[in-house]
Amino acid sequence: MIRPLRACAALVTALLLLLAAAPAQAATPATKAPVAGSLRPYNVSGVYVAGVSSGGYLATQLHVAYSSRIRGAAVFAAGPYYCAQNNVAQALNGCGDNLYPTNVSALQAYTRTWASYGWVDPVGNLSGDPVYVFHGGNDTVVKKSVTDDLVRYYQHFGASVQYDSGSPAGHAWVTPYGTAGCTATASPFLNDCGTDPQQALLRKLLGGVGAANTGPLSGTLIRFSQHTYAVNGLAGALSMDGNGFAYVPASCAAGQSCRLLVALHGCLQGHSKVGTAFVDRANLNQYADTNNLIVLYPQAVSAVTNPNGCWDWWGYLGATNYPIKGGAQVETIMNMVRRLDG
Repeated sequence: MIRPLRACAALVTALLLLLAAAPAQAATPATKAPVAGSLRPYNVSGVYVAGVSSGGYLATQLHVAYSSRIRGAAVFAAGPYYCAQNNVAQALNGCGDNLYPTNVSALQAYTRTWASYGWVDPVGNLSGDPVYVFHGGNDTVVKKSVTDDLVRYYQHFGASVQYDSGSPAGHAWVTPYGTAGCTATASPFLNDCGTDPQQALLRKLLGGVGAANTGPLSGTLIRFSQHTYAVNGLAGALSMDGNGFAYVPASCAAGQSCRLLVALHGCLQGHSKVGTAFVDRANLNQYADTNNLIVLYPQAVSAVTNPNGCWDWWGYLGATNYPIKGGAQVETIMNMVRRLDG
């Protein structure tokens, strides 16, 4: 799911052979049909990020680069910040299989140096930030030792980390609305393990969470143009889809104080690959509805150097600034955040 370049196709083929049986009857969430619209400012009191696999790597890039604005992160099935170090071989062998060391101490040193240059926000902002980390016991795409280093990376800077590593999940976003069995590693990478990690991650990030809305949703799922926010005005040139999505509960639309969660899908999991499966089944809209939470769903798309629609966590766009301020995808998503939080 996260392998770069030529390794992607071979990886997916191998992973399909490991498919676990899907649940006999996957739970069906209440959903909203997307409505064409645009992003507008809301009364946002705090911004958080969450992501899985390549989206998990991008979540750490956003959090570290803009820790003065982003207050916490939830990361599924990924490793430490700047793990790939702008190197395909390192991404493949160090941040997945962990055949190469992740050199977490060097990654911490890079972070401190870049903060001194102003390329990322001061590392002191990370101290005390809530971080939720998930790794499944049957995840053979990102080895546990890699995710262990993500935990060590954050703890080094004083973040408050909750590490959920007891699930037998495969490489996936685990959700009560998953359509695959718990141990599977296969499209759409939404696994049902009979648990609710979203309750845990939102409790960690927000400090408390109300019960999810299991009935009809109150809000609106907006489909908006990502070109508007792309740093070059053309999302496709950044390996991003023409459209993104945002779920806005009725309470937030009415002006109540709300938090904002940026939710980042993984490879092979964007709209161009699986439609709105991640948007509908991530179990975030259900909690958003009852917890005054807007959920932003940016969308990546396939490109010549990115055939599986991953987020840029190894430098496939050809620029070395991908994990810091000024990085094309980082800035494009932050443009969306700036619009939503005014």
